[in-house]
Amino acid sequence: MEYKTITPDRYSNVIHHLRETFFVDEPLNKAAKLCVHAEGNYELEQHSRSTLDDNLSIMAVDENDQIAGVILNGIVSEGDIEKSREKLKTAQTKVSRKYSSFFDKIFDSRILSVDSKYRGKGIAKELMKRTEDLARDNGFSIIKGDATGIFSQKILRGLGFEKVSEIVYDEYVDEDGKPILEVEAPHKSLKVMYKRLN
Repeated sequence: MEYKTITPDRYSNVIHHLRETFFVDEPLNKAAKLCVHAEGNYELEQHSRSTLDDNLSIMAVDENDQIAGVILNGIVSEGDIEKSREKLKTAQTKVSRKYSSFFDKIFDSRILSVDSKYRGKGIAKELMKRTEDLARDNGFSIIKGDATGIFSQKILRGLGFEKVSEIVYDEYVDEDGKPILEVEAPHKSLKVMYKRLN
């Protein structure tokens, strides 16, 4: 497996990969029925493209130069946190306040996706390790990830990430006590996780 920085000429390949794997399989997207397999979602694709424009994302490609996995990384700046404070009244805002007391910018690992035929081979973990190296090389002192599923949480925890905040999915219910989003097991929560980089 070869690991490369994602360049603009590969953006459409990355979006195609995300349509086939991440968008439809990510626990919250799946629960909300945001995506249909292999079909696009404008908002998710725009978010992904804007993240790619930060030029900090990495892909794993096989011997045929086909994408096996990607990690989309961006930057959260102090101004972004202030905008979020105005928009959100949730645990995420509390996390933003906690972060803002000791940083100017955070390296933000936003999307980690591996094609199903390559899962279980350590690609996600290697993408995350390379992301940490990239963050250090670019002078960041903290890296953050929002892990919506148990597998990404396990990878981050194994690499020394700590939980800052957690949103348990079945705690959010409607007026009849029914979960608003029925997220499939084994996924139970969204964990905002971070790691200080030396």
